[in-house]
Amino acid sequence: MEEFDNSPLVRTDYSNDEAWASLVRSATAASPDGFKAALRIVDESAYEGAEPESLATLDWHGSAVLFVADAHAQSHADQPILCIDLMAGGGSFRCIPSELWGVENNLRLANMDFRDFAENAAADGVFRGF
Repeated sequence: MEEFDNSPLVRTDYSNDEAWASLVRSATAASPDGFKAALRIVDESAYEGAEPESLATLDWHGSAVLFVADAHAQSHADQPILCIDLMAGGGSFRCIPSELWGVENNLRLANMDFRDFAENAAADGVFRGF
């Protein structure tokens, strides 16, 4: 199995290229302290309309988490990216792009557990930081 030292951000909605570009810029931007999410951008039309449950069953080369830029993420003002646990149970939550670096870095390096972020999501299911 091929290994990657970054986490996939998969585009599943192709209705708005500008929204996608904005989401990618926000998700890959450095935090105020200079941290960045190590993302593997997956912009392949084969994933258009793919359901999160189906995506989670694919081989993501040892990644701990899968990030999905679906229609909700690209149409909502906060751009909440869907985060799917690939290691321990397949739970999910959403995360605003400016906090994605913390989720990605800590899950990739196994510094924190998926539930640490999921349990700190707001009532609307979106993680906006600690």
